[in-house]
Amino acid sequence: MTCIDVNTFLGAYPFRDIGEWSTATLIQEMEQFGITESWISWLPGVFWRDPAAGNAHLYLAAREEPRLRPVPAVHPGMPGWDEVLGDAVALHAPCIRCDPTFYGLAPHGPEMTSLLAITADQKLPVMMAVRLEDVRQRHPNDQIPDLTPATVRSIIRSHPRTRLVITHADREFIEQVHFGATPDEASRILWDISCIWGPPEDHLELLLRTVGIERFTFGTGTPLRLAETSLAKLDLLQLSVENRLRIEVGNLREFLG
Repeated sequence: MTCIDVNTFLGAYPFRDIGEWSTATLIQEMEQFGITESWISWLPGVFWRDPAAGNAHLYLAAREEPRLRPVPAVHPGMPGWDEVLGDAVALHAPCIRCDPTFYGLAPHGPEMTSLLAITADQKLPVMMAVRLEDVRQRHPNDQIPDLTPATVRSIIRSHPRTRLVITHADREFIEQVHFGATPDEASRILWDISCIWGPPEDHLELLLRTVGIERFTFGTGTPLRLAETSLAKLDLLQLSVENRLRIEVGNLREFLG
């Protein structure tokens, strides 16, 4: 069985002590829960002035461990960002990440517009997080605003070939984006399940029926969230083998083409 986790991080977190989340720790957790591949981002870099400064850690980890795939950060407001993007393409990154709210970028500004146009031409999806932690548990100094549904809709409309992998979204967020988008726009967004509630609320089950199972992929948010939570959601849904495989790997592969 194959299971790809698109939403994991390496490194430390500035707002609480999670330790230095290492390659060895992540691999140990993957083996424990039967996850065969993880897409990795550099957690400290999300908060750095130049988030791309952490990409070298990801490329090194991926060279040493083939079960890890790097998701390098690109900040289109920094000098040399096009070279950073070129490295991602040359090193076969499955996608890049750009978190405009964390980077202080205007989602509709010229920097984001340029990045989205080039990644669309390169057929490279862009990952971005709605948030990393729920507002109720954030440190007082963490004042970074959440991504909004309206912003995601405007981004997906910025270029007819832009594709997004959105992580840490809940049911209401996904519904506002999906049902406010055209079928073509909705088909170019893939949602991870890390922050969608399972039973007893069964938000995930509802979304699979109303939005469509093909729009979702497996993600855990490790180490800021427990990997077993995402797995438990799938277990409790009692999905068919075919539908579970679609979420764990099939939808992602189709999305990447």
